[in-house]
This record gives sequence, C-alpha cells and structure tokens, in this order.
Amino acid sequence: MATATTGERAREAAGGGEVPVRWVWLAAWPVTAVFVLSNAATPLYVLWQREMGFGRGTLTVVFACYIAGLLGSLLVCGIASDRVGRKPVLLPALGLALVACLVFATAGGVGALIAARLCTGIAVGAVVSAGMAAVTDVAGPARRRLAALLASCAMVFGAGLGPLLAGVLSETLPGPAVTVFAVEAALLVSAVVVVVRMPVGAAHGGRGGGGRGAGGWVRVPGVPRGAGGQLALGIAVFAPGITATSFVLSLGPSLLAGLLGTGSRVVSGALAFAMFLSATGVQFAVRRLGRHTVLAYGAGATALGMAALVLAVRTGSVAALAGAALLAGAGQGMGQLGGLSLLNSAVPGARLAEANAALNVGGYLPAGLLPVSAGYLSDAVGLTTGATVFGTVLAGLAVAGGGVVLLGRRWASSAA
Repeated sequence: MATATTGERAREAAGGGEVPVRWVWLAAWPVTAVFVLSNAATPLYVLWQREMGFGRGTLTVVFACYIAGLLGSLLVCGIASDRVGRKPVLLPALGLALVACLVFATAGGVGALIAARLCTGIAVGAVVSAGMAAVTDVAGPARRRLAALLASCAMVFGAGLGPLLAGVLSETLPGPAVTVFAVEAALLVSAVVVVVRMPVGAAHGGRGGGGRGAGGWVRVPGVPRGAGGQLALGIAVFAPGITATSFVLSLGPSLLAGLLGTGSRVVSGALAFAMFLSATGVQFAVRRLGRHTVLAYGAGATALGMAALVLAVRTGSVAALAGAALLAGAGQGMGQLGGLSLLNSAVPGARLAEANAALNVGGYLPAGLLPVSAGYLSDAVGLTTGATVFGTVLAGLAVAGGGVVLLGRRWASSAA
C-alpha cells in the first residue's frame, strides 16, 4: 500500500473537506517560483544585447518565443490536468523550468536564449492552468474567492520578484547569468517539494470526474456551456493589461536607457518589480468589490497607463514612465483577478484548469504579437514613434474592454 504524503494526510484529517489554510498559501508557491523564472531574464537582456549584438526587434522575438511556448502548452496542459490530475502536469513542468535555468546560465547566443524562453513558456503554460487550478482544489469550495486571489497574486508577485532578484544579483555578484539562475533553480526545487506533498489527489482531487470529458488532448481550451460570457469579459480586460506589462518588460530597459542614460540592471529590475508589486497590492485592495467593478477599474488603469507611457516617451519624463508601469501593473492585476474570479464562480472544478488555460490564451496571444510589432516598428521609425503608436492602440483596446464589461454588468442586472 502506498504511503500517504503529508498533504494527503492533512486532507484526511479534515475529513476529506477543508485542509489547513496554510496549504492554500503553500499551493500557490509553485506558481510564484515558475513566474520568478518567467521574468528573471529581463534585466539581463541589456547585457546579452551588448555581448551578442542584437537589436530591439530580435529582443522582442526572443520574448515572443516565450509566448509561443506558453500558448502551445496551454493547448495541452489545461485539458491534461483536468483528466490526469495536477501533479502529473506540474512536476514535468518544474523539471522543464530547471532545464531552462541551465540553458540560460550557459547561453552563448540568441539560439540558446530562444530555447530557454521556449522551455520557460511551456512551464508557465502548465502552471497558469494546472497550478492555479491546484490552488482552487486545495482551497475547497468554501474558499474559492481566496483561491482566486492567492493564485492571481502568486503569478504577478513572482513575475515582479524575478527581475528584481536578477537585477540585484547580477549587479552585485560575479557571473551574472550563472548566479541568477542558480538561485532560481533552488526556488524551483523547493516548489517541487511542495507539489509532491500537496493535498490533491491523482485525478483532479476526485471531485466530479468531469475532467474526463470527450474531445482531443490537444485543442484550443474552452469553457463549459453557459460560462462563455464570463470568459469573454475576463479576456476583454486581462488581454490589454498583460499586453501592457509585456511591453514594459520587453522594452522597458531600452526606455530607461534612453530616458536616464543608464543600463543598470538594478534599475530596470526595480521598475519591473514595482509594476508587479502594484499588480499584487491592488488585488488585495479591491478583493471585496464586485467582479464587474474590478474589471472596469482594471480597464481604466490600463488605459491611463498607456496614456502615461505616451507622455513618458514624448517628454522624456521618468516619473511618467514609472506611473505607466504602476498603472499597467494595476490593470493586469485587476483584469486577472476579475477574470479568474468569474471563472471560479461559473466553472466546475473538473473543467477549471482548461478554463484557466482559455483565459490565458486570450490574454497572452496579443501580449506576444503586439510588443513584437512595436519592437520592429521602433527599430524602423524610432522608439518614440513606435511606443506612441503602441500605447495609443492599446489604450483604445482597454477602453473597448471596459465598455464591454459595463454592458455585461448592465445586461446581468436587467436579466436579474
């Protein structure tokens, strides 16, 4: 007979129901650890550009390879997780993240950076579907709002912690890439320990069995009938928000170099950390508001952030650039929290990982395409014009998303 893990014994002690709340927090740690990796390379791009000699267009392509890996992973991992369980998806993903650390640490050319970013994207795709659903599984039905909050905050906090750690470590210790990714590998190993001991069963925690529904293993993820409206509202705000933060991550160091005349990896890492700290803090601030209200505020924050970005590049204002980063982070954070909360309220646990994957496909697809377009446009016409065009387009999309949310709330009120 197999020996029960500590996590499984915790669930048995709770009579198969709620586990201690510390396990809900611990279940979010693998999400944080993988998202630390997702942006740990950001402060190092300036260093790699100097050593390898590539431009802003190539830089955004390297970033977009991460998006490509992530989107490909989302086509499989959400469905697989709902069918075979969270751990069989999460453990290989963490292993692949460790491989990415090794490739980053020894990268000698653009090809290695692309391979590492692809591996990172695949691991992140598994985590945003299976990992975030695992937090909900561990939390149980009575803690679904807490689960949405912790899963969402784990994602954005990790995304911000990565560049800050990388910036500080790479500036203060020898062997920047090796040091940064050795530390990240240690974080990932701790996440492996958490997943092994996590109190979820082998096949979705045993609730519902609906994860074994019909359909192929590789397909565009979706949601059950009746939940499409909630998914659309989440994507309408989450997509512009995460696209805004993706742009700041990919070209933020170049903007800082132009405005401040500095290539400091600490400064660029601190800017990214502040952006995602804003995304984390705002979610705790608005957690008691209605879901539609959170989404509407998120759309407004993204639109204002892009207006501040345009102001920053046209006036050379560092304060405006910092404001753009903070507002972009707030926009992503609220869009993400609102979208996850709507799905948690409408989708059964047996389809939740696939639903999370669908939300992220809708968000990351424009987050990969638009910054690449902006990067090449900036190479062709200059950073000021390229960033202005990008900011204007994205602000318009955010306003449109906010309008969709307000119409959806009005429709829901009239239907009630």
